[in-house]
Amino acid sequence: MVYNTIYMKPFQIVLDTNVLYAGLRSKRGASYKLLKHLNSGKFEINLSVPLVLEYEEVLLRKHPTLNFTDKEIGQILDYLCHIANLHEVYFLWRPILKDPKDDMILDLAVRSNCQYIVTYNTRDFSGVNQFGVQVVTAQEFLKAIEVI
Repeated sequence: MVYNTIYMKPFQIVLDTNVLYAGLRSKRGASYKLLKHLNSGKFEINLSVPLVLEYEEVLLRKHPTLNFTDKEIGQILDYLCHIANLHEVYFLWRPILKDPKDDMILDLAVRSNCQYIVTYNTRDFSGVNQFGVQVVTAQEFLKAIEVI
C-alpha cells in the first residue's frame, strides 16, 4: 500500500468534475484507471454537498454522452458519497481563482487537508500551492501513487 510518507495515511484528494466525467465517459485513459482504484486504499476522495450537486448537474446534463441511465448516475453518486470523506465547509477562501466553481473545490481541499486536487484544468488552479495543495492531472496522480 502506498502512503503519504509525511502523514503515513492514504493521500487525500478532491476530484474535479471533469475527471469524474472523463472516467465515466470512456474506459480508456487515466481518469477511468483512477476511478478503478477508488477502493485501493492508496487514496481517499473528499466530498462536500456543493461538489456532489455539481457532479450530479454535470453528469445528468451530459447524460447523452455517457453509457449510464439517470438511475445509474444516481447510484454512482451514492457510491461516491458512501466511500468518501464527507465535509461541511464553513469558511471560504474566495475569491482566489477565476471560476467560483473552482474556488468551491479549493475550499474543500483546504478544509479536508488534501494533498492533491486532481483536474484537467490545472491552469485554472494557479496559486493554490500557497495552501499546501498540489494540482495534478489524473495521470500525474496515478504516477504519484505508483499505479503507472
